[in-house]
Amino acid sequence: MCYTGNIVVYREPKFGIVMKKVLNVGGNNRNIKLPPIYDNWTSVLLDIDPKGKPDVLCDARNLAQLSAAEYDAVYCSHNLEHYFRHDAAKVLAGFLHIMKDDAFVHIRVPDIGAVMRVAVEKNLDIDDLLYNSPSGPIAVRDVIYGFGLEIERSGNDFYAHKTGFTIKSLATVLTKAGFAYHYMGSGNLEIVAVAFKLPPTPAVTSLLKLPDQQ
Repeated sequence: MCYTGNIVVYREPKFGIVMKKVLNVGGNNRNIKLPPIYDNWTSVLLDIDPKGKPDVLCDARNLAQLSAAEYDAVYCSHNLEHYFRHDAAKVLAGFLHIMKDDAFVHIRVPDIGAVMRVAVEKNLDIDDLLYNSPSGPIAVRDVIYGFGLEIERSGNDFYAHKTGFTIKSLATVLTKAGFAYHYMGSGNLEIVAVAFKLPPTPAVTSLLKLPDQQ
C-alpha cells in the first residue's frame, strides 16, 4: 500500500499559477538536494523507508496505486538498481502511470560497464577501493551489490543492489517500458538519462539542454 501525507501544492498568490511538480522516487530524505533545474518546482518525496519522513510512503513497484498523470517530472537517483530487473520494469511502468503526457523521467544509476572497464584497467579485485565518497570508501563490490557499510549499519536490505545497467541495457528497458524518446550520458561511473512518452517540448528541451536530435 501507498500512504500519502500532506502534500502542499504552492500557488503564486497573484496569478494563481500552479508550480510544476516533480516526484522524487527513492530520495531517502530532504537533506539530499535535487538538481538545480527543480529549484522552482514543488518537490514530492516518495520512499519506502518511513525514517526519512517521505510525503508518500510507498514501494515504487506500486505506483499504479497513485493518481494518474499528476507529475511533470519523475526524478529517480540511484534507486532503480535496488530492484530486480523484472521489478525495475514495474517501476518504470509506474512512472508512465503518474507522469503527464509531456512529462519526463530523470534517472541516475551506476554505470556498471564503466566500473568493469576501470576494474580491468587498474587490475582491481572486487574488494579493492574504487573511489572515496562523502559516505566513505567505495569498493568495486559496493557499486555492484550496494554500499556494504550502509547495509550493515542500517540492517536494511532496501540498500542492496539487485540489478545493474549499462547505457545499452538502460536504453533497452526504457524502450520496452514505453519511453519512446530518451537521451543519455555517462561520466564519473554514472549514467544519467532523461526519457519521454512523447517528443520533448521546446520548453523541456531548453530546460534540460537536450541536443536537437535524439
